Amino acid sequence: MSEIEKLEQSLIPLRLKLTNHSLYNKLSSLDDIKTFMESHVFAVWDFMSLLKALQFELTCNSIPWIPAKNPVTARFINEIVLGEESDVDSEGLPKSHYEMYLDAMRETGADTLPINSLLEDLINNKSLEDSIDKNVLFEEVANFLRFTFEIIKEGKIHKIASAFTFGREDIIPDMFMEIIRESEAKGKQHSRLEYYLKRHIELDGDEHGPLSLKMMEELCGNDSNKWLEASQTAQLALEHRINLWDGISKRLSN
Repeated sequence: MSEIEKLEQSLIPLRLKLTNHSLYNKLSSLDDIKTFMESHVFAVWDFMSLLKALQFELTCNSIPWIPAKNPVTARFINEIVLGEESDVDSEGLPKSHYEMYLDAMRETGADTLPINSLLEDLINNKSLEDSIDKNVLFEEVANFLRFTFEIIKEGKIHKIASAFTFGREDIIPDMFMEIIRESEAKGKQHSRLEYYLKRHIELDGDEHGPLSLKMMEELCGNDSNKWLEASQTAQLALEHRINLWDGISKRLSN
């Protein structure tokens, strides 16, 4: 069994726990989706910092330019950056997926003030920790963010890649789409949320998963310590995701 197969196998219990989380059965109304989005938006946002950290390390961001060590991995990262940072919205305008998510939140009536305040503080050069303490209302969300940025700050690219590859769990689009359809049947339109979900599915297709695993194999190579650290990081990332789901589940109406 290869190292990547061992790593994936070690994550099965946590992935099953996440897949079967009680949160999914509690999402039954538009108000539930709003509550979900108000916390999940922070994970949508911090995903971009993981991605940009990978782009910084695995592509050339210096002048004079020199070729990337692995063009396949560089292309993979740049393609994801293009899709996530510079996609087009439902009106054909260039926009990041994070900004599309904010548009969908506004359309549903979800509260965007905490995440907007966090970014405003960062733009005004306040520290990340102070901004989190001031604007993040729930401890499990704050812990989720702290873990992400601790991994980035540590600077070990194989650990960043592991959190990126294994620590993310997509929202359940079928479940969301059904609630949106029911809401639209009552005369409410949520086209921006529907568009975001469809774009998310389209861009996160069959190619990205295998390429992420190849990236991990390239970064860890034959270094047993790197594989161990990658495995530990993946498990911690999934545990933080489960804790995030736990917190949202407690705040739902049913």
